[in-house]
Amino acid sequence: MTEGGAGGASAREPAPSIDLVCIGEITKAYGLRGEVRVIPLTDDPQRFHRLAACVLWDASRNERETRRIATARRHGEAVVVRLEGCDDANAAAALAGRFLAVPKAEALPAPEGRFYPWQLEGCRVVTEDGREVGRVTEIQHGPAQDLWVVTEGAREHLIPAVPEIVAEVDLTGHRVVIRPPEGLLDL
Repeated sequence: MTEGGAGGASAREPAPSIDLVCIGEITKAYGLRGEVRVIPLTDDPQRFHRLAACVLWDASRNERETRRIATARRHGEAVVVRLEGCDDANAAAALAGRFLAVPKAEALPAPEGRFYPWQLEGCRVVTEDGREVGRVTEIQHGPAQDLWVVTEGAREHLIPAVPEIVAEVDLTGHRVVIRPPEGLLDL
């Protein structure tokens, strides 16, 4: 889950685990001293300067390890980061394609009126007229919009996360109100 993808996740968004939020993707080595070029997946790229450590996540093998951040600086739209234990260009090149993540508890607060997709999981879904639909059990990321998987017993609905359908999201009350078009809940 990306940080700052609140209310509309990125198509590049990985899912490292239930308890982590991705804040950057390592694209390549930068220079000869073990630095890496990172594309921020957060609304606040300056946070790399404030982090002491992060989780280095290899999505292809689902491996995670905590790494201290030795240095971080902006470089255009990217951030150049040196992780402790990464001391040369070869070690840095080996990290390309991995993600930098933080525990959800350290995620930046979502902007007012927005939310992280993972905050919806477990929310009760009802129609505007009060009909119970089920609970959000999963978020599927599609090219046009997210699809919320809403489950009630053995029944499963895919709800497109678009303003025409989603009328209200109440995270405090763990409730989502939808305005489904005719036939959506019959599928």
